Amino acid sequence: MTQQEKTLLAHERLNEAYGIQPVRGRKDPMHELIGTILSHRTTHANEVTAYRTMRERFPTWEAVRDAPLPDLIDAIQTANYPEIKAPYIQNVLRVLIAERGTANIDFLRELSTEEAMQWLTNLPGIGPKTATLLLLFAFQKPVLPVDTHVHRVTQRIGAIGPKVSAAKAHDLLLSYLPADAPVLFNFHKHFYWHGQRVCTWYNPRCEACVLAPDCDYLQSGKTMLLTSTPSKKPKG
Repeated sequence: MTQQEKTLLAHERLNEAYGIQPVRGRKDPMHELIGTILSHRTTHANEVTAYRTMRERFPTWEAVRDAPLPDLIDAIQTANYPEIKAPYIQNVLRVLIAERGTANIDFLRELSTEEAMQWLTNLPGIGPKTATLLLLFAFQKPVLPVDTHVHRVTQRIGAIGPKVSAAKAHDLLLSYLPADAPVLFNFHKHFYWHGQRVCTWYNPRCEACVLAPDCDYLQSGKTMLLTSTPSKKPKG
């Protein structure tokens, strides 16, 4: 079975397991952008709390941009690494407002996918994962976000090689799938959920996994060395 065939088969199985979802994101693209920055390496509940507190203390994007950095860090403290995320948020807002005159990214809807990706990844601190999440969820562009869960599950089943980075996986997996936003949205959501609930970082629940029959990681006796999953450190 080729990697593309394995990818499409796994996609079909997860569609059956989780059901087809409509493409759905936050109504405000700016919320999607800043919320995605806040969401890195934190829980959804903590992201929501951080965003709500930030907007309560600084009601406009200009106020967020101009806030004393310690105050913004404090406002988003429920998100992990607020001391890193706060400068990213302010730098993005400075560049956006300086270039466009306002904190509004609705214009991305009219750009081609390639142009929109280029514009976003030119912003300070915005990489492929943040850009693809925003473009898929907010504007239904045919891109594929690859977060830690998507990377781990696709690598374990053998859809991508054991040394393929998350950055390279974006383009590789995208080449295996139709350039269709609903398909890509469901692929992302289902592999994300599967990584959270079944194919977890440590102690994956292989007995409950619909992908187990064709999983390279399981067939190796869970001994495969993968860039997406570090080896457990010995105790002591």
